[in-house]
Amino acid sequence: MTVRIPTSALLNGLLRDAGGERVTLGWLVDRLGDRSFGLVMLLLALLGAMPGASAIVAPLLVILAVQMMLGHAGPVFPRRIAERSVPTQALARVLGRAVPVLRAIEGFVHPRWPTPFGATKRCVGLVVVLLGVLLLAPIPLSNVPPALAIALLAIAAGAVWQAMGELGWVRGLF
Repeated sequence: MTVRIPTSALLNGLLRDAGGERVTLGWLVDRLGDRSFGLVMLLLALLGAMPGASAIVAPLLVILAVQMMLGHAGPVFPRRIAERSVPTQALARVLGRAVPVLRAIEGFVHPRWPTPFGATKRCVGLVVVLLGVLLLAPIPLSNVPPALAIALLAIAAGAVWQAMGELGWVRGLF
């Protein structure tokens, strides 16, 4: 059985690995590995719930979802986007708030049934594509329900993926 590090522990370890005052998006995606899709989608979905942001976020979500459907191991960003950086201290503040919540979620979420990961990843990608298109609807506040659905889907998919790894249903990742 493969022992998988909980995502909350992985996020805590990110700060130890960060060398310098700033970290890039490419560095974060590289360190998160196969878990980067869910976390990037969660962040984009939360941004998509903000008024006016959905026109920018929706195409990014659709691109990420298509990459999932094509079977990419993690999101692929253009160099200009991957080289964007954030201050390490800002990342520390965000992780300081997010990790305890994630640890609580990891404590009670367990897999319900075994499914092939590739098929699950493609289905999640398809649902996110459909919800991403809904984000573009020109109706006021119509972006909030699909954005929240994508955020919840990212959380649930990440938790199930974590649990599947801990039970050894997904092999060869670490």
